[in-house]
Formats: sequence, structure tokens, C-alpha cells
Amino acid sequence: MGSPSFPPADIDAPYPGTRPFIEDDHFRFFGRADAAGEVARLWHRNRITVLYGDSGVGKTSLLRAGVVPAIAPTAANVLPVGRVSRGSVFPTAALPEQNPYTLALLSSWAPSESPTRLSGMSIGAFLRRHERTDRYGAPLPTLVAIDQAERLLQDTDPGRRDQFFGELLEALDRRPGTHVLLAVREDHLDALRSVTSLASEAFAQFALPPLDQRGALEAVEQPMEKTDHSFAPGVAAQIVAGLRGTGAIGSGEDDDPDTFEPVLLQVVCRRLWDELSPDVRTISKGSVPGLDETLSAFCSEVLATVAADHDRRPADLLAWLRKAFLTPLGESTAVREGRTHTGGMANSVVHAMEDQHLIKARWRDASRWYELQRPQLGTPIARLEGARWPARPPDAVAQLRAADAALDQGDTELARWHAKEAIHACGPGDMRVRAEAESVLGNVAHEERDLKGATDHYRAATSLFEALQDTPAVGRLLAAVGRLQLAQGHRADAVGKLEAAVGRMPNDPTVQTGLGEALWDAGQPKAALAVLDGVLRRDGDTPDALRARGEILADMGDAESALRDLDRIDRRTRPSARAARALALATLARVDAARQELDDTVIKAADSGPVLLRAARIQRLSGDLPAAAELASRALDAENPPLPPHQRVEATRISQQM
Repeated sequence: MGSPSFPPADIDAPYPGTRPFIEDDHFRFFGRADAAGEVARLWHRNRITVLYGDSGVGKTSLLRAGVVPAIAPTAANVLPVGRVSRGSVFPTAALPEQNPYTLALLSSWAPSESPTRLSGMSIGAFLRRHERTDRYGAPLPTLVAIDQAERLLQDTDPGRRDQFFGELLEALDRRPGTHVLLAVREDHLDALRSVTSLASEAFAQFALPPLDQRGALEAVEQPMEKTDHSFAPGVAAQIVAGLRGTGAIGSGEDDDPDTFEPVLLQVVCRRLWDELSPDVRTISKGSVPGLDETLSAFCSEVLATVAADHDRRPADLLAWLRKAFLTPLGESTAVREGRTHTGGMANSVVHAMEDQHLIKARWRDASRWYELQRPQLGTPIARLEGARWPARPPDAVAQLRAADAALDQGDTELARWHAKEAIHACGPGDMRVRAEAESVLGNVAHEERDLKGATDHYRAATSLFEALQDTPAVGRLLAAVGRLQLAQGHRADAVGKLEAAVGRMPNDPTVQTGLGEALWDAGQPKAALAVLDGVLRRDGDTPDALRARGEILADMGDAESALRDLDRIDRRTRPSARAARALALATLARVDAARQELDDTVIKAADSGPVLLRAARIQRLSGDLPAAAELASRALDAENPPLPPHQRVEATRISQQM
């Protein structure tokens, strides 16, 4: 049950409109040859390369349609361009705990892999699996990219972001043949430099400017040469001239008048193409649509889209735009971004307008300031008063896509609203969309730690996918429900659901690992180890199975076997794994090493019964019985997760040893 597929409908058009160019568009991507070659050179030669520029300047298009196709497969191992977007209709509760950015990145680097195969895997382990050699057997450099890396810098949890960058840098340290390119908006460049784990790193940097006049003419003229149409002399220059840059009043700096915004150039050219009669072979000046009319249509479409996606009225967004960005004389100005609102508008809406290239951000005076994408947009915005807004008919798939995007942005309330709207818009033939919307609602509840709500929505999705006879989707949802039941202490039900999930997905290591953990929680250690042993015989380096088996072996006192498993995984993201390794070290009388490993794990997992019990056992082994008793008492009261019944006996005994 992957994310819904939304292929660009305009893949054969010479101009893509507001969507970025992709790899399949490389033969119609012009005007950036020099930039593409320079970025490819920097990426190939440097450990970290940062590609930056304003929103709408074409970073994604350059990377996907220019840079990647320019690198010969025999010269480097280039993985698909990565993203860290987190939204998904995949039931997230079916997966073990992991930094969501890591899983999102690995899924984008390996789009054909199921998330269950990637969950628990570190960036370094993934890169090790995907190394390539040349025809002589020599290792090829591995080039990886993260597009829209500013998503990481917008996270309100800096610990999760720093953890991700720390994992990425560790992977680069261990695999020096790997080079990473980060594409980021210019207004987030300082935030990128301030990330703790990146503070000592030297970046190669490339600033992507707007198109110059030569590049703009190439971008307009040459894609048309791939069609049966051509421009009459001077027509392409006419289009370009209409979009010359002018100074943005209030921005504190002037745009170069001989530069051109790629996104607006694409808007104008795409409208020209859409309105072009098939009978016209030579495009005259009279065939070119009016610039003001075209930009007005662009503005109204963006406002209608953002309004529909955020449950607002387009007229209210227009009123805000005019108040925030236009002076009484109709000149463009700028507005400073606030903590939650900008000029009285919620930042989530402002960010959506930025993503749609109606406005852009600049960094000055230690603050982010928004201005119109180009001053030329001021005139159509001023004239849109009383406009007839483009109607967006009820579309279940569009609503589901909007829910996915909202969840990626961390706006669970908006994601819930869109998912419910998707269900309301579903017709008789939209059962799959309805099922995926229920799964998104389950993910929303899971994100909000509403375990019962998540369980109810996943069960509803399971019934719908059963009717569709989608066995893998049913298996993943059963696994999600099973893991949620385990977290709520319903161990017998969890075992039953996970056994049913394994029946539908017998070769899925993540589902089987979940069953092994449920069996351990239910007090069946031999059965748990048998399941995990089977997983590791088939998939010998499955991180989550190694972690689960290592934790169980540590709890059972088999310290040496536990260390063999736990030393093969990245333990930083799981306090339970660090506590298990510390317990194994203490069992081998390496108490100092155990305390160093434990570190602040107990504080980070202050409500985890298993972690607190392991800490109590370590203190008992070191001879500090009062500390052991206090930790054991806390373990008995912990609820996230609670101790399984068979471990409560030992915790009670330790708590009484004062």
C-alpha cells in the first residue's frame, strides 16, 4: 500500500508550468548548461556540496533535469534524488521507532522498496548495500542528494534534526567515497550552517541565480524545437522582455533587471502552449497571451488552491496579499515573518503561498522577510478584486494528496480535515482512496499519540483493503494494529494480530520482528527468539531484528550474545537498545562501561518500564541497592511502554531490596 501515484499530466508538454522539471524532461531543459556542469563537478569532488537559491529559481529542476543526467553512469553511482518529506498513507505504526527523516530519505533513494524493508536501517547501512563498482571492480564514488533540505530546518524538534545530520555525517565518515549534495532555499542557508553537527564542516557552495537573458531565451525557444512548432523572429525575445526583473521596493536590495524568474517564465510559456492551436506552426507575436492576463490567472489559481487546501476563502487571502505586499501607490513592499503569523496570516498558509511561488523569502536584519515572487505580480494582484475564482470540484484524490502534504508539514489538524474531506468526496468506485484516507487518519492519530484512535482508523482501513483483496496492505495494517495493541498492554490480542499479519506477509522481516517482540512481552521468550532467529537467518543484517533479539538476550542474561547483536546496529535512536547494551556490559562486570553507555538514556526514556528495569539491574550489579530499588519502583509505574507481566516480578523484588 504505497502512496497514491500522481504522475504529471503534462509530461509531453515542452513547458511543465509550475511543477519542476524531472529526469524525463532533461531533453527539454535548457538555459542552465553551465550551472549544471559546475554543480556536477562540485558534487563529484566534495564531501558536502550546498546548492542554494531563492524559491522558484529552479533548484529542483537543475538537479533532476540538468545535473543528474549530466553524470555518466560509468563515472559515479548516482542514487535517485532524495527527499525528507514525512507524509505517507503507509501505516506508520507498523514500523519500529525511527527518526522519520531517515526513513523518508531512504524511501526516496529506493522508491521501489517497501518501507518495512527500510525501517530501522541507518543511512550508513543503506549506502553500504547500494555501493557499485566499475567494470574493473574498483568502487565508484556514490553521489547522493537531498532536495528541499530546508524541511529539516523547519522542524520544531532540533534534537530530531541534529540526530539526522549526525547520522548522515557518520555515514560519510565511514564511506569516504560518498558525496552528498544539499539543495536548500537561500533564506535557510544560515540555519543550515548553525546546525550543531555541521558547524565544523566545510561546504562547497553554489548559488543558483535567476536566468540571465541568454538562458531565458534558450529556455523559451529550444523546448519548442522538439515539437512541430517554432517561433517567428523576435517572439521569444518578446516573451522574455515582459518578465525582466525590476527592483523590489522594501526588500533592501534590487533585483538585477536582466534576470528572469524561471517559474514565471514557465507559467507564461505553458499558457502559450495550452492555448496554441494545433494548426499553427509558426508562433507570431499575436499568438502570445497577454502578460497581465497570464499572471492574473496564475495568481488566482494559486490563491484558489491554497484557500481550498487550508479551508480559507480566496478573497481573504487576496486581501491579505494586497495589505501585506502593496503600498497605497501599488508598489511592492515586504513583510517580516512572525513566530506563528505573518502580517496576521497563519504561517502555514504563508508557507503554502511560498511553495506555490506567489511569494518568496529573503533573510535580512536577522529575520525572514517575504516579498512577491516578482514585482510584476503586484499589478495582477491589485486588479484581482472581485475575481471569479477557479472552482475546484470535490476530488477525493486531491484531498488525500493535500492530507499527505499537511502531515508532512506536521499540521495534524489540517491533515485530519483533508483526509475526512477525501472520504466525503469518495464515490462508489473510490474504495481504495477511502481506505488510504482511513490509513492517513490512523497516522494522524498515531502522530498525536492517540493509540485508540489510530487503532480504530487502521481497523477501518483493514476492512476496506480486505474487500479490495489487497493482501500486503491488509498485512501491514494488521501489523500496525498489533504493535498498537502491544503498546497498550493488550498482549494476547497483539500476538494474534501479528500472527495474522505474518500469515499475509510471511517474508516481511519487520512484521515478523513485531511478532517476536509481542511474544516476548507475552512471556514466551523461546518462541520470540525462534521467530527472530528465523528473520536473521533469512535477512542476516535486519537492524530491528538484531535490536529486538539483542534486547531480549540482555534481559535473559546472555550478555555476550546480546553484545554481538547490539554492536551491529545504530543504537543512538533507541534508548531501549542502549540500556540493553549497558545491562549486557554490567553482566560481564564492565560496570564503568555500562554506566558510560547508559548516560542520559534513563532521562530520555523516563517512562519506559523496560529501560528503567535495565537501569535498576545495572545499579544492583554495581552494588547500589537504594538506587536500584528507586529505579525499579519507577519501572513498575512506567506506562510508555509498561513492563510486561513476567518482568514485573523481578522489578517488584528489586524495589523491595532497600
